[in-house]
Amino acid sequence: MELRHLRYFVAVAEARSLKLAAEEKLHTTQPSLSRQIRDLEDEVGTPLFVRGAKGVELTPAGRVFLDHARVMLSQAEAAVQSARQIAFPTKPSFALGFMIGHDNTWLPGALKLLRDELPNIHVVISTQNSPQLATALLHGGIDIAFLRREDGSSELDFRTLVEESFEVFLPSNHPLATRSAIRLEDLVGETFISISGTALSISGKQPALRRAIDKFLHDSGIEIRPSHEVDNLGGVMSLIPSTGGVALLPLYAKTFLPASVVTRPLEGVGPKIDLSVGYRKANPSPILKLFLSRVSELVSQIPR
Repeated sequence: MELRHLRYFVAVAEARSLKLAAEEKLHTTQPSLSRQIRDLEDEVGTPLFVRGAKGVELTPAGRVFLDHARVMLSQAEAAVQSARQIAFPTKPSFALGFMIGHDNTWLPGALKLLRDELPNIHVVISTQNSPQLATALLHGGIDIAFLRREDGSSELDFRTLVEESFEVFLPSNHPLATRSAIRLEDLVGETFISISGTALSISGKQPALRRAIDKFLHDSGIEIRPSHEVDNLGGVMSLIPSTGGVALLPLYAKTFLPASVVTRPLEGVGPKIDLSVGYRKANPSPILKLFLSRVSELVSQIPR
């Protein structure tokens, strides 16, 4: 498997058409692109697309693979940009990390903040899952990240930006979907899907999202054990319609919402989880200090 296979796969997934992806995004021929996708599917060992008269759709396996493919391409691009910046340090460099799905909300404001003060800055952007971002901060791969308060190191510091509410995610044809709000007790006995307790965590600590879900269930006195655990939100969204299951997720997860999945609020006071900016305390970057001094302005610009 090569990076070009991943780029071709993501282009087809976003265009939902081999023809459009080939002609408008990749500037290649459709037969050549079809061969590359078949090679990738052979390598993965399962179909990633369902081909139809109107184009292509991702299979459940394809939706999960898409999440990981985007992360891998983002990491590869960040590595290239970082290496080039070290080799040719013509501009000050600053690396931003965003949780997948949150980049749409926070990236424009973060870039404007930096460009207003430092118009010639070289910005590297990485989109990953929260535990991966925490690891990248520790290793110096990024300067600041929009992530959860991941457990595992005293070398990191966090500043809370907002607190996000949770909703119930469930199949659109589920009996509970007819309600305007759902009681937590109504989820007992349902197929419950959760983020894995070790999802993408290098430290072995539970991801902050899993800890928030488990704590809420425990504090509510409701015993609900996951029927399935998945290491990414794309996988959760695929399992909900395929198993008829339900999940508790923050509102930003609606970014990944397929047509077959809907959300409903919880009755009463539901759980919340922070979205923070995290950084390594020992990072001496003056750009980091500038960014942190203006974080409150960034928060004020985000619609509530």
